[in-house]
Amino acid sequence: MKVAARFGPGHRVLVTGGAGFVPSHLVDVLISRGCTVVALDNFVTGSKENVAHLLDEPTFTLVEADISDGLPTHHPAVAERFDAILHMASPASPTDFEKLPVEILRVGSVATLHLLDRAVADGARFLMASTSEAYGDPKEHPQRETYWGNVNPIGIRSVYDEAKRFAEAATMAYHRSRGLDAAIVRIFNTYGPRMRPDDGRAIPTFISQALRGEPITVHGTGNQTRSICYVEDLVRGILLLLDSTETGPINCGTEHEMTMRQLAETIVSLSGSSSEVTYVTRAADDPEMRRPDLTLARELLGYEPTVAPEDGLRRTIEYFRERLG
Repeated sequence: MKVAARFGPGHRVLVTGGAGFVPSHLVDVLISRGCTVVALDNFVTGSKENVAHLLDEPTFTLVEADISDGLPTHHPAVAERFDAILHMASPASPTDFEKLPVEILRVGSVATLHLLDRAVADGARFLMASTSEAYGDPKEHPQRETYWGNVNPIGIRSVYDEAKRFAEAATMAYHRSRGLDAAIVRIFNTYGPRMRPDDGRAIPTFISQALRGEPITVHGTGNQTRSICYVEDLVRGILLLLDSTETGPINCGTEHEMTMRQLAETIVSLSGSSSEVTYVTRAADDPEMRRPDLTLARELLGYEPTVAPEDGLRRTIEYFRERLG
């Protein structure tokens, strides 16, 4: 299966949350293809540093705005028609769930509706970034797209889980009732350069602690698992879906599943740290296991992750080492 590039020179693409971790890598590839890209971000969790290298590119525009308040159509770059809209905006780390709960709910609901209306008006391809969190604490392993999930609708994580589930429902409603050319990607645990050191997720936390020689704080017993995906692999999968005519939802990630204890020990070893692994209270509703079934991604998109965990973690450690001094 081979998906041909559908968006390139002459195409205008809007990326919400465009200065964030994953979206900024997407912007890089879209620019390299020759697309004209407008990145919209309110910098609640995104950083101008992530796209600073693009600011002099004539095909790139960075617009500071909160998409939950509506599209800033007074800006000429936003007023012009888009060929594709990638809705990537949302705080996504566990620490954000407590600090920014209403913001997360708004960007998953109100912002999604704003963008869906615009995509219909423009006749644009609309790609919605969903999450493995849609499966909650899964009773099915690995998780297939047909699995409806096991989500606590009022728990601490619910603001993110349910916002994404609403966004998926809204996207499918517009696809069915208004003929929207839509796609939904369910993103599994992703890591790499441009993550925030204080992100709150396991990999940046473990790396920062290891490089500082601090104890590595693993939640619970450390037996809970995640399947980690290097950002380069994820971006390739997202763009394959964007270029295709598939709607999804389609899982994107890797099958490199490991326990949190194994992950912590691997990071300590790769960073040459003397840190010791310690254990702290596990967060509420923390999923016990997480691994995508990639059958649909392989069969429909020709997707195959290629970066081994050790290689991706080394690259990420070096990124953090340069920034933490």
